[in-house]
Amino acid sequence: MAERRPLSEAERLDWLRLSRSENVGPITFFALIERFGGATRALEALPELARRGGRGRAIRIETKANAERELAAIDRVGARLIARDEPAYPEALAAVSDAPPLLIVRGDAQLLAKAMIAMVGARNASANGMRLAAMLAGALGKADLVVTSGLARGIDGAAHKGALDTGTVAVVAGGVDVVYPPEHAALTEDIAAHGAIVSEMPPGTEPQARHFPRRNRIISGLSRGVIVVEAAPQSGSLITARFALEQGREVFAVPGSPLDPRARGPNDLIRQGATLTESAADVLEVLARAHGPVGQKHKKIVGFEEPRGAPPDDAELARARANLLGLLNTSPVPVDELIRLSRLTPALVVTILLELELAGRLERHPGGKVSLAIPTDL
Repeated sequence: MAERRPLSEAERLDWLRLSRSENVGPITFFALIERFGGATRALEALPELARRGGRGRAIRIETKANAERELAAIDRVGARLIARDEPAYPEALAAVSDAPPLLIVRGDAQLLAKAMIAMVGARNASANGMRLAAMLAGALGKADLVVTSGLARGIDGAAHKGALDTGTVAVVAGGVDVVYPPEHAALTEDIAAHGAIVSEMPPGTEPQARHFPRRNRIISGLSRGVIVVEAAPQSGSLITARFALEQGREVFAVPGSPLDPRARGPNDLIRQGATLTESAADVLEVLARAHGPVGQKHKKIVGFEEPRGAPPDDAELARARANLLGLLNTSPVPVDELIRLSRLTPALVVTILLELELAGRLERHPGGKVSLAIPTDL
């Protein structure tokens, strides 16, 4: 595993171009980096990979001019771009398989090096729920935990306000310069001045529904655990809790009255094994057992390795591609299961999945699963 290091300006530009190119999600991004040894060669390989995957038209590759304009926009809003290969990238998030290749950070980026705890909950939160969220956030902040949340109405806003004096990180679904919701304009500026605002989206991006699940996996990925204060079933807060479980994080839930529909989410989590949480001490006790003292760094860091072995030849790829396509359908299947059933090497399976995804023929799902997609336009 290579030691993390600052990227050169040329590398940073190519990382941005690759991450903004068509059909290149986080998992595909890092598979390409490992396969080709860097973003420059990966960009060069995209057209041929997409063609082999069955794409009938040229894949859109982000231009150098567009990437330069985005870098200038990041600078104008007083933010910085941090790549996952750099020391400033948060270690907890770097250990997540679908971590964003690049984070845009407005405010105090040094907060990302500290231990974090996430707090999420209902937008239509009760007065008592918001009061408890603020109290918990303040107490956890005094225990040297940085509180992270999604800057939404209700519980999120209360958590940020409670932790302003000790450090809070807001992960947003749009650009770091976009205020959402509008009533959080003052809170957004307070966080930018005394905490940090984080996004993987370009400046100026207005948040859309599809952006919020991506934001949620960053909230949980940054943190050692997620606290759910109030949440209805099927809410975004429970999606964040699910991401936390998939990422090996702790899940905490504040119990509530069965008469309040906002309590159903946390109460269900407790039935499923989440830690019943009434005070900061409940959280700190579990984190101490799992991670040691709050100041202790994460030991597991995902880095980048040089490509291993020679790439497969065309004939070998063609045989393997036919084999793998015979095992895929529209139902998600674990990649490990594909490797086992196909009896192909992991390198071959990863290469073919890359081709299919770049061609728009593959969808990735939580838990390391993939399925065939129904393309709308090849």
